Order: sequence, then structure tokens, then C-alpha cells
Amino acid sequence: MRKRHRRIKKICNFAFDMETKRQQKISKLIQRELSEIFQREIKTQGNIMITVTKVNVTTDLSYARVYLSVFGPDKEAKADVVKEVNAMTRNIRYMLGERIRLQIRVIPELQFFEDDSLDYIENIDNLLKS
Repeated sequence: MRKRHRRIKKICNFAFDMETKRQQKISKLIQRELSEIFQREIKTQGNIMITVTKVNVTTDLSYARVYLSVFGPDKEAKADVVKEVNAMTRNIRYMLGERIRLQIRVIPELQFFEDDSLDYIENIDNLLKS
């Protein structure tokens, strides 16, 4: 079982490198719908806003890597929110399936990651200012 999982993970990482037009269309569709789901249906604790920044889809459209940008009071809360979202992956995939079932045959399995590009940009900006 573990060997199979490693092979799938290796295939998935390779499949994210080059995107076809179909992959780009599906990733934009998933990004748009997930953004609406997080905005309207997923309730978070406190003053936390979740934004879907990027979605990468494998060539066979079976896996999707979703990068989330979390705006909140502190960094610990951001990591907790991503963990909570990963725990709710099954429900989120179901909600996504309800919305896009007529446009895509198989709803991809979702993997959520924290997008820290904004923090990186802010860090570089602070370094340049000082």
C-alpha cells in the first residue's frame, strides 16, 4: 500500500509541471467555485478570511492542489485553519461536486496547502525598506 501511495505521489508531482488548456480551465473553475464555497458556506472562527489563490490539477484531473491564503490575527491561527480545512476535505469536495457536476465527470480529490507567498512578499518588502 505504501509503495503505491509513493508512486501516486510521484506521478502527481510530475503531473503538476505542465498544464494543458483543459487543466487550466478546470483549475479556474474549481478556484472560482471553491472561493464561493469558502465565502458563503464554510463558517470560520473569529475574524478569519480564506482566499483560494491557486489550484493545480493533474493531467488526468483526479487530484487538485488548492493553495489557500488565510487572513487572520496571527500565524498560529492560519495553520489551524488549514488543518481544519483539510479535515473538512470530504464535505468540501461534496459541495464542489454539487456545483460543478454537469461540467466535469470526476470531481478531483482535493489537497489544501497554505499559500505563504504574501508573507514572503511582505518579508522582502520589509527587508528592502530597512
